Amino acid sequence: MESIQTRIWQLNPESPDPEIISRAAEIIKNGGLVAFPTETVYGLGANGLDGEAVAGIYRAKGRPSDNPLILHVADQEMAKQLSPNLPPEALPLMEQFWPGPLTLVVPKSKEIPQQVTGGLATVAIRMPDHPVALALIKAAGLPIAAPSANRSGRPSPTTAAHVQADLEG
Repeated sequence: MESIQTRIWQLNPESPDPEIISRAAEIIKNGGLVAFPTETVYGLGANGLDGEAVAGIYRAKGRPSDNPLILHVADQEMAKQLSPNLPPEALPLMEQFWPGPLTLVVPKSKEIPQQVTGGLATVAIRMPDHPVALALIKAAGLPIAAPSANRSGRPSPTTAAHVQADLEG
């Protein structure tokens, strides 16, 4: 059985501490999971380019592995790397609605693991409008796969306390 370590950091959501963001980004880069706020709910994030890390999300949530995840990006450039054949309609939507809770489903690049897409040829991409989420994605330097940070079938968490209670740390 793998060892699970839980760390809880408090951040000012409007001005997240760069040192804490850097530590959380290292966890993501090293294959771990990090719960973090977005403008809608808390997400449970992993390196979106690492199939084993993404599998950890499914295990933690008790989520079926054929249920695709959303990749969170820091900017349009990162989105373009994940979908080199972006449909022309995607760019104006990104311009108008990103950052924000708009998710685009687009053709995926070959570097995206099947664990993210549930085996589909498309990937869901969004750019969250939350300072902590954006800082974490930028510090990690990679897309973060992140569904809501709750057990599958439970209400989506809107506070860190909800995450801790539902995922038992």
